[in-house]
Amino acid sequence: MSRPHRFGFLLIDDFALMSFASALEPLRAANILAGRTLYEWFHISTGAGAIAASNGLSVTADHTIADKIRFDTVLVCAGGNPASFEDAKAIAWLRRLARSGCEIGGVSGGPFILAKAGILDGVRCTIHWEHLPAFTEAFPDLVSTRTLFEIDRGRLTCGGGVAALDMMHALIRRDHGQSLAARVSDWYLQTAVRLGDSTQRISLLERVGTNNRSLIAAIGSMERQLASPMSRPALAKAAHVSVRQLERLFAKHLGVTIGQHYLALRLTKAQALLRQTSLPIVQIGAESGFANASHFARVYRQRFGTLPSKDRMR
Repeated sequence: MSRPHRFGFLLIDDFALMSFASALEPLRAANILAGRTLYEWFHISTGAGAIAASNGLSVTADHTIADKIRFDTVLVCAGGNPASFEDAKAIAWLRRLARSGCEIGGVSGGPFILAKAGILDGVRCTIHWEHLPAFTEAFPDLVSTRTLFEIDRGRLTCGGGVAALDMMHALIRRDHGQSLAARVSDWYLQTAVRLGDSTQRISLLERVGTNNRSLIAAIGSMERQLASPMSRPALAKAAHVSVRQLERLFAKHLGVTIGQHYLALRLTKAQALLRQTSLPIVQIGAESGFANASHFARVYRQRFGTLPSKDRMR
């Protein structure tokens, strides 16, 4: 009988509990359903003491990164603002694991920390859509996707949330076959297992709450063109309606003008970059479609009640 596969979960303060549980619980179910210990898992911290999740619940670590223990797979679970993670010892530990041939992954914000360690170079990777703007700005050369999860040459990355259930299904299927993986999914009432290349977000139709094709087309064009905003005539052309018709659609379905919706999208991106990157504020304004720094500061304050510089410090 082969020995159990050893998982290490490196938990970073403010980690997302849902993502962590979705990655760990399938291992427990696999053991129960198989009738033997296929997997062992350990909670790891960067230092002494318990690790607090984003909801306040704390997990006691079994080990710290200073302990000498061997793992087959290590998953970094992070949330909050992973771009601010600067623990040099943890980064060095991950690099040593990578050199030793250990399979390494990241869940939710975890891929950001793997990228900081330089161990995602040349492989496909993904991250939660909330962190994606900052991630692509910080690591423009990485092959980042918008998928649920990626498994590529010893690197596992997952957007987080319940997508971790789908990734663990793929790993259990790889290790022990489709039958056990299916039984684990059934155990958790997961009636539809999604493939890794499935999209992270619900469709625009579901997000906007309308099936008007012209409105959906215009909003899709907006989301793809935040750094270089399209004019109203160009948006109307992409939506195959007149400018007047498009304005009516925005007013009817969203209660805002074309310009108001576009501005809200750009400011949301700017806020994410301010909080999750160290890019200069002027550059963030430009990346969000603002050519004038004073205009950017003014509309940002109107939207969020604070200046970009103060929001970054907070």
